[in-house]
Amino acid sequence: MILIFLRLITHDKNENICDLPKEWLQSTSVSMEINKKGFHRELVTTVDFSPDVPTGLQVLLVHRWPRGIYVDPFQLASLSDHGDWQILLGSAIDLEVPAHKTVGFVALVYPILDGQIPRRLKTTIPIHGRYHEPSFVGETFVLVSLESPELLLRSDTCTQLYYSQPHTIVDAPCTADNTSICPWVKVQHQQEQSGASLQFPVGDGSLVTPVCSGTLLVTMMCCVALSKYIWKYQN
Repeated sequence: MILIFLRLITHDKNENICDLPKEWLQSTSVSMEINKKGFHRELVTTVDFSPDVPTGLQVLLVHRWPRGIYVDPFQLASLSDHGDWQILLGSAIDLEVPAHKTVGFVALVYPILDGQIPRRLKTTIPIHGRYHEPSFVGETFVLVSLESPELLLRSDTCTQLYYSQPHTIVDAPCTADNTSICPWVKVQHQQEQSGASLQFPVGDGSLVTPVCSGTLLVTMMCCVALSKYIWKYQN
């Protein structure tokens, strides 16, 4: 199991965070968009920076996803080899279990930044909906809400980070390799960043008994007919 942790570090100094000025941090924004339909979707996360992006900037998006969705580690490994991001999962992912028998999980997404940092940064992650328990109250869809990811930043040119309200300093893996821990600036936006919602179909619980009974009856009839056919031609 991969251990991912965020730890608050307190400092006495209240000033600009190394070479990440407070005003510049406050101007950043994070938004999400869901593409495609059905159980297999794409989550597009966009980070907008103001001009004068600091040199050596590194970005980390911390997604805390609910139990109603999952990501396929094998699919992600294939995509990250040819994509512009890497991902680190906080726990093992069971692809088969339904939503009510699992828990949410944490995913750390590291955009690969080569050369000049763009003012608009996008990552596209494939996500999948889990099957939910059938509804006994007539509901045909279930709503799954996604929180906006936490935005963590650091600079390769910084040797020390200082606490500056409302931002905090947290510890997280430096890269997706999870071989070392670095301090990151957790950006706290003045306005709450909007998340996204997905709808997935659910079965009708009132049909469970008649469907199971009908299936059992048909199965028994087929078995009886097959047994008679075998008995007839064996004799």
